Amino acid sequence: MPPYKKQGKNRYPIFGIVALNVVLLIIISFQYWWAGAFGALLLGIFIFFTIQAENERLRETEQYISTISHRVKKVGEEALLEMPIGIMLINDDYDIEWTNSYMASCLSENTLVGKTLYDISEALVKLVKEERATDIVTLNERKYRVQVKNEERLLYFFDVTEEIDTAKRYQEERQVIATILIDNYDDATQGMNDQTKSELNSTVTALLNNWAIERDIFLKRTSSDRFIILLNEKILKQLEQEKFSILDTVRETTAKQHVPLTLSIGVGLGVSSFPELGALSQSSLDLALGRGGDQVAMKLPNGKLKFYGGKTNPMEKRTRVRARVISHALKDLITESDKVIVMGHKYPDMDAIGAAIGIRKAAHMNHREGYIVIDFDEIDQSVRRLIEELKNEPDIYTRLITPEDALEIATEDTLLVVVDTHKPSLVIEEKLLGKTDRIVVIDHHRRSEDFINKPLLVYMEPYASSTSELVTELLEYQPKGKKLHRLEATALLSGIIVDTKSFTLRTGSRTFDAASYLRSRGADTVLVQKFLKEDVESYVKRAKLIETMEFYGDGIAIATGADDVIYNPIMIAQTADTLLTMEGVNASFVISKRDENTVGISARSLGEVNVQIVMEMLGGGGHLSNAAVQLTDVSVLEAELQLRQVLDEYFEGGQSS
Repeated sequence: MPPYKKQGKNRYPIFGIVALNVVLLIIISFQYWWAGAFGALLLGIFIFFTIQAENERLRETEQYISTISHRVKKVGEEALLEMPIGIMLINDDYDIEWTNSYMASCLSENTLVGKTLYDISEALVKLVKEERATDIVTLNERKYRVQVKNEERLLYFFDVTEEIDTAKRYQEERQVIATILIDNYDDATQGMNDQTKSELNSTVTALLNNWAIERDIFLKRTSSDRFIILLNEKILKQLEQEKFSILDTVRETTAKQHVPLTLSIGVGLGVSSFPELGALSQSSLDLALGRGGDQVAMKLPNGKLKFYGGKTNPMEKRTRVRARVISHALKDLITESDKVIVMGHKYPDMDAIGAAIGIRKAAHMNHREGYIVIDFDEIDQSVRRLIEELKNEPDIYTRLITPEDALEIATEDTLLVVVDTHKPSLVIEEKLLGKTDRIVVIDHHRRSEDFINKPLLVYMEPYASSTSELVTELLEYQPKGKKLHRLEATALLSGIIVDTKSFTLRTGSRTFDAASYLRSRGADTVLVQKFLKEDVESYVKRAKLIETMEFYGDGIAIATGADDVIYNPIMIAQTADTLLTMEGVNASFVISKRDENTVGISARSLGEVNVQIVMEMLGGGGHLSNAAVQLTDVSVLEAELQLRQVLDEYFEGGQSS
């Protein structure tokens, strides 16, 4: 223990002993003076040596403190100059006034005095100007965490290269599980003999094995149409850079054998638990299939979704087993409910209204009251004509209710059926979604990230031309006691005709089957044309919008409305459809004001350009050939600039999202 600490403990006890001895000597001297004299001598000697010892301790203490002070000062100077932390002082003009030697050595300079931050790194200048407390800056191929003391104009540099490299290596080596499904394997191989099927299997397996071996991926076939692959995030980044070229390879190679097979891949990443990775992989695969297949879907750790591929139109399924199963499940849900409420998207078109009328009929067939939610102030002219016609049929017309009425009559036992959309933000009355847990979603759009929470039944078929087509198929398997009314069949047929542009786009054999069924139930094609007639004012307004059309790149047509003119979404969609019929146009985009704060973009394509991906890059969605988006708080010009930017990214990025 240092002397100065001993001194503090011993000084006062010694003084106490001396005082006690003096008192005793005085008392003894009264009786024996010679004893007192002898004791006084001994006490003097004791005091003398005690003072000597005390002075020695004081000298040692002073020497110890002096030594410590010198050492601390020396260590401080050496630490400031030699410790492996860069220190830099600058002035208000960003000139370097002083650095320690370590800072100079980091930049391979003898001295940095006289230079400016601009000479060292623009990132440092930006860091100081923005008065940020800390950031990572790369200097001389090494990474430093820079801490800034703005008041003192002092910068500390901590070398974190190894730390960042370790974190990067950990990130790259995290495990990833993906599930590969051959979308249309059963349909494609149906009716094949064993030899042909074996050759096709060998071709696909060889393509996938070679692809996996070249990229250091473990691949295992688990069934005739399903594979599991194990990889890490570094390899996944490489696959993203090449836009998952295996999708194109398999599609193009099998197409040469006249059996075009496509792949869907669901990727699970971002968690350490293998069961969670497997669940993420399967849910991502379900999402890819819900969007039509022939693509990769992955859920990122932050909850965002990424998609690659999806360049082709979804394959139409040959079997109607799924429609029959869904129809029976819907029948059970209807009979277990007290009533059925049907709701489409905001500003409903003929497809949404037709599908809603069809579902209400399904409820009627199962002896349950069915209601259709509609906002009479937000409908287009064709829907208004249909409603006027429905007034002649009170049994149907009285089932049209407002959103307010729907909220009043909905109970926990009510079945809510959402048609022609799956996004909560697009339904006519979002509050209805919270009134009951019994929700069914029927839609023909490709599934997006925004989806209604926990529906009991989902019937999404992106290959279908329209939701009206899906509902028509469901009606064929409902009880036959109550037939479709002529107006109900006509409304459903109108929905199919509108979404297929009179059977010219997204039309499969199932579309004609549905139309044939409706025609046999009394659908009136002349009445359909009456509903879909356009007034002269709308025609002229659309023509003026078409006049603004300009080509952007090869086959891309863009038309824009004025900032002070508001167009309804039907008008925008019709304009995009019209542009698509013109020579040299492969894809059309129409931009205009939807209301004071919203700009809408309607996109159409013949299939060469995936407008769904383009619109998703702006926050919208839809189909490969039919999509849209709404942008808030932007002008038409700003929306056009955003569209041009994402079109550049789309074509430069290999058509991925």
